[in-house]
Amino acid sequence: MTEQENKAIITLALMAAFADGDNSDVERNELKRIASALSKDTEINVAAIYQDVILNRVSLDTAVAALTAPAAKSLAFELCVCVCDADGAQSEAERAFLANLRAKLALSPTASNVANVFAANSAALTAAPLSQSSPLEPTMLASTMSVAEQDKLILNYAILNGALELLPETLASMAIIPLQMKMVYRIGKTYGFELDKGHIKDFLATAGVGMASQYVEQIGVKLLGRVFGGGLIGGLIGGITKQTVSSGMSSATSYALGHLAKRYYAGGRTFSTAVLKDTYTQLLGEAQSMQGQYLPAIREKARSVNVAQILQEVRQ
Repeated sequence: MTEQENKAIITLALMAAFADGDNSDVERNELKRIASALSKDTEINVAAIYQDVILNRVSLDTAVAALTAPAAKSLAFELCVCVCDADGAQSEAERAFLANLRAKLALSPTASNVANVFAANSAALTAAPLSQSSPLEPTMLASTMSVAEQDKLILNYAILNGALELLPETLASMAIIPLQMKMVYRIGKTYGFELDKGHIKDFLATAGVGMASQYVEQIGVKLLGRVFGGGLIGGLIGGITKQTVSSGMSSATSYALGHLAKRYYAGGRTFSTAVLKDTYTQLLGEAQSMQGQYLPAIREKARSVNVAQILQEVRQ
């Protein structure tokens, strides 16, 4: 894809993030942070794209017009579906945005059928039950785990989600947030808490983790890597995208969330919002400093993940 097409896809992803008009300060600030971070050391000014979207200086028609290749159009639609599905069921505004986008993209009949399947798979992932695990996930060692067992479980989730981030398939990235939610659920359960998705979403938001913004960051990193290979993401090695130590957002986020959940539920869910945010920021820094240590394990895991089984296993 061309640089203009990559800019257009990032623009559309940000539009999708703001489509429901109900973005919290957490989500808005997180998207702004991501835009600034992705702007560093690249020729694509993602921060400027963010400003154009937030100030309505760019239209849906303009962004769509930059997409000429069928593959770019399909990818744009898939990624916008991911962003709209990030926090669960789509709102009326999000459904309207996707319908309008789909019409303007004028996807071919074949591409339209593929888009239907992808949208259905995406919806199934966001609706995946928390209480059931699958062969894709780390093994639950005991109903009440020791601290060492919890740490192992969290690390395994971080490695798995880091591996999914490396894979080029959009559906692989789509599985990351449901897996993070399952991880939090399983940790809470070891302390006697039966959690639902609403509670876990509130927990993530309070900690300062925006779900839609996670997808926007994944989109930005992957697209910028395609334009500037060897920067954030290099070329393909054995079908797996080579990732530098400075990326791996999903792995670091999963690690930090897991350890935050362990502390939060061990303390009887008594942390204040400020403590949750400060603790998550500290843990995220620790996770990022450890990425080099676990990058070989993440790459090895990516080589063994069967993307075709992800939907079936995560939704169980």
